[in-house]
Amino acid sequence: MACSSMITLSRPTLSPSPSSSSSTAPSFLPPNPLCHVTTLRRFRTFRSKSLSSSKKQLSAVSASASLQALVFDCDGVILESEHLHRQAYNDAFAHFNVRCPSSSSSDESQQPLNWGIDFYDQLQNRIGGGKPKMRWYFGEHGWPISTIFEKPPEADEDRVKLIDTLQDWKTERYKEIIKSGTVEPRPGVLRLMDEAKAAGKKLAVCSAATKSSVILCLENLIGIERFQSLDCFLAGDDVKEKKPDPSIYLTASNRLGVSPRDCLVVEDSVIGLQAATRAGMSCVISYTSSTAEQDFKDAIAIYPDLSNLRLKDLELLLQKVVPAS
Repeated sequence: MACSSMITLSRPTLSPSPSSSSSTAPSFLPPNPLCHVTTLRRFRTFRSKSLSSSKKQLSAVSASASLQALVFDCDGVILESEHLHRQAYNDAFAHFNVRCPSSSSSDESQQPLNWGIDFYDQLQNRIGGGKPKMRWYFGEHGWPISTIFEKPPEADEDRVKLIDTLQDWKTERYKEIIKSGTVEPRPGVLRLMDEAKAAGKKLAVCSAATKSSVILCLENLIGIERFQSLDCFLAGDDVKEKKPDPSIYLTASNRLGVSPRDCLVVEDSVIGLQAATRAGMSCVISYTSSTAEQDFKDAIAIYPDLSNLRLKDLELLLQKVVPAS
């Protein structure tokens, strides 16, 4: 099926202050060719009209698709978690006093790296996985000094150690946030999972995040019984390439024993949508505040959440997918 091109991150010309938490979008991130700008009100009006018609269609690999497997992303779909991840990253940067040379000065009081809200929204919508995010950022802004390395690491093995150390600490911090009991699943998720299992459909979760953090999220948010009943569970550790590469969904299809055309993916972002469609799977979008203005033209349906969506609605959507000519 026809798919969008992979996003290319060009070299920046401007850099934000590492401690900035301004709501102004960072100018060094490249324009997103997959996005069109509109107000949230216009966006939701457009989406509402599109959904009410129920006539949006997507080219599929072959005809006679039937819903046999329902596949969920985790972050952004099962829980709205990106602000929690950003908090955990910034806590890690502060803990290890991470400071990048692109914004350094002789002032010893310089603050640790801090990813602002708008910057992180754009970053997480373009690069999947925590380690790739940090590798890209440090590659563009210079490798940092920290309590891990007093001088910017030059050898690749040292750079790997830096990123691994930061990611491990960030993951543990994220777990603490999830365990706090203040996080709940997004509306409609649990009901839809239960309907799928009751109807004999295969159920899977595929996340680009670290396996240990995803397991913790699922056990706390969907419950241990639902988690253990999943027919397939894959995390970023299980595949070599992150979304938008289709590897994670192709692997899920193989493990489930279900053809990609008979799988339906629930995603929240263009990156996840690309991964699904490149795997030959249809995809519905349950967008969040940070992904609401992305262009989801390749999705078969778009929703603000899953609260009013039933399994029978998804079955009808998949049946209406138009075979590729």
